[in-house]
Amino acid sequence: MLDIRLLRDDPDAIKAGLARRGVDGAAVDRLIDFDVAHRALLARQETLRQEVKALSKAVGQAKKERDEVRASALAEQSRAVGDEERRLNVDVEAAAEAIRSALLVTPNLPAEDCPDGESEADNVETRRWWPGLEQGFPFPTFDEHQQVPHWEVGEALGILDLERGAKMSGSMFPLFRGMGARLLRALTSYALAAHADAYEELRPPTFVLTETITATGHLPKFADEAYHIERDDLWAIPTAEVPLTSMHRGEILEEAVLPLRFTASTPCFRREAGSAGRDTRGVLRVHEFDKVELVAYATPEGAKAAFDDILTRAEALLRGLGLTYRVLDLCSGDIGASSKRTFDLEVYSPGCDRWLEVSSVSWFGDYQARRASVRYRPADGGSPQFVHTLNGSALAWPRIWAALIEQGRQADGSVELPEVLAPFLGGTTTVTPRR
Repeated sequence: MLDIRLLRDDPDAIKAGLARRGVDGAAVDRLIDFDVAHRALLARQETLRQEVKALSKAVGQAKKERDEVRASALAEQSRAVGDEERRLNVDVEAAAEAIRSALLVTPNLPAEDCPDGESEADNVETRRWWPGLEQGFPFPTFDEHQQVPHWEVGEALGILDLERGAKMSGSMFPLFRGMGARLLRALTSYALAAHADAYEELRPPTFVLTETITATGHLPKFADEAYHIERDDLWAIPTAEVPLTSMHRGEILEEAVLPLRFTASTPCFRREAGSAGRDTRGVLRVHEFDKVELVAYATPEGAKAAFDDILTRAEALLRGLGLTYRVLDLCSGDIGASSKRTFDLEVYSPGCDRWLEVSSVSWFGDYQARRASVRYRPADGGSPQFVHTLNGSALAWPRIWAALIEQGRQADGSVELPEVLAPFLGGTTTVTPRR
């Protein structure tokens, strides 16, 4: 969440930053009004407390002077003021909750170098990569046998069974079979091995507390997109970002341990409530999928290096897989509510003839850390400061799976997978029809 002190010190700057996201300045004015009312109540509460303290002292002095009548009157007055202070505390807590509730739905300020824009149409493509680019090869063209959508290829090879997946769990819950399932496992092993040099591998819980999913900004804004187990008040994670960002919730770290880097492979659950038939064929948009996530805690000064490292790793995986991709610098109107800056990676799908998002790499500043209360103690002394959090998918597998199956399809209907996956597939890289 935003630092309330920024609202007090420079409300115009906050309004200008949020206006880049399309947020009306009236929302900021309401926050300021809540804060002014809260501080006025706190001031009144403190006045009453001081009055009770002074009256208590006067009662003691009256008793010392054996003036019981005055002591009794002062004690009665003290009780009345104390009762008023306790009643006022209800209003103080309500005002504090109003501020917190408003801050929880107020988005982060875009970074200064985040491109301005209103929607995904204004995102900036920064670069493309394809096999042979460094050797001067032109942007690839794909043969007719590669321009078959993955759901047809997967069904023909017996490695994707959408019908039985829907039979068990409903639509948008795919069933991968045989080499289709092995490919997902191989991709996960490939990614985790690539990150093992610098990121601690974790296996966090799949279900988390409300406080945990609120810390990243997924609640309350995206409650309709999440799966909630009401009986236990637990939430199925939409991404490993949620538990990893909250792992040190409420803690103060030493600066010397930063940056902290974590990676995890988890299932991810999303309702896709607003999809309404859009991109729902095949595995382009599903309710459950596997993903390897990278998360980092850093100092403000170390945040850029941490951001660049996550982005570089995600791109390196795509290059290793030989997938044509592009990098988009998301505009202020399209970045996530918690983000200050986001780069998306999109691979080209020849079977669907479109670009598919497979990774978002984001820098959140101290926005998430304030919600989770994750701070660090500066090495040179001073008060604890909030860490900066960063994360990125490296990578999310369904669309990678789709692109590999389409791009690797051969004229005879088989599929050739990238050689980098051979060690994780028992040495084979050829997918042929199941017998």
